[in-house]
Amino acid sequence: MNQPIAEISKETFWALIAQAKEYPSGPGEWLMERLMDLGPEQARRFDDFAHAYSSLADQYGLWTAASVMERGGCTDDGFMDFRTWLVAQGKEVYMAALKDPDSLVDAPDYQDQRFDCLPHMGDSAYKELTGRSTYEDFDPAQYRALKEELKKDIVYGEGIGYPYTWSETAAYLPKLCAKYMEANDLARLIGQRNDTWNVTSPEIQAARVTAQKSKKVKKERGDVR
Repeated sequence: MNQPIAEISKETFWALIAQAKEYPSGPGEWLMERLMDLGPEQARRFDDFAHAYSSLADQYGLWTAASVMERGGCTDDGFMDFRTWLVAQGKEVYMAALKDPDSLVDAPDYQDQRFDCLPHMGDSAYKELTGRSTYEDFDPAQYRALKEELKKDIVYGEGIGYPYTWSETAAYLPKLCAKYMEANDLARLIGQRNDTWNVTSPEIQAARVTAQKSKKVKKERGDVR
């Protein structure tokens, strides 16, 4: 039997996500009711956790995984949605993906978005209880402190901060590429130079110079860095 929850913490945030998924006919409605029962402060806290976990997943290597699972590319807005989807998959999937994005080969297909609403329920419950959005009552200092605390539990995998081009993606994410992309599709993307990133962007160029890439890609390409 699930223990009653009195406040939102790391443990209870993930517990509520997991419990909500036990109600596939109405997981969002179930979660919203639970958060409304906890009151506005805890609903807002749930929203802070959801945003913090989403922000901590903002890594180029994971964006590359999203591009593969989208079968050929992922926009800025699309990656925001992807990270929300990732949080909704639960703690085990989330933590494994940040350690190794290729582990998402065992996750549900990203196009199955039945639970994507779950991380948004904190804001929905807060609006219902107060008539205001969590954005209006956002506390930046409190949020930064929470994000730093949550980051301590995350193990970022080797090379996850590197923006991989399509020519590097199969070596970095072999399992995801095998599952979601035909070999000729990947070859076509490489040949068209329709790359994962705008490689002329100063931000991308800087990341490709300063960030470490995965040893899997270095070995495949014979890189020395």
